[in-house]
Amino acid sequence: MKGLKNFYFKRLHNKYGLTFIVFLVWMIFFDTNNLIDRVDSIKQRRKLKSDIEYFKHRIETDSKNLKELKTNPEVLEKFGREQYFMKKDNEDIFIIVKD
Repeated sequence: MKGLKNFYFKRLHNKYGLTFIVFLVWMIFFDTNNLIDRVDSIKQRRKLKSDIEYFKHRIETDSKNLKELKTNPEVLEKFGREQYFMKKDNEDIFIIVKD
């Protein structure tokens, strides 16, 4: 154990070793592009990429639904009835809520 302490103590008295340690501490904690901020930005970038994929898929799905609504009147009627509770003049709508 004493030999290990002596090894590190000799290395710290070396001006190059001390300079290297100061450089590492500076780069990890104090620099504007420090390691902690770098890791956070990598995580944020991954999340944004997954969001981009989600929204691309969502746009594709919504585009298909919009095209179907514009071309098929039965789908348009079904959409109006389900989403906006529209009805014909001679109809009554009963909404059943399941608990």
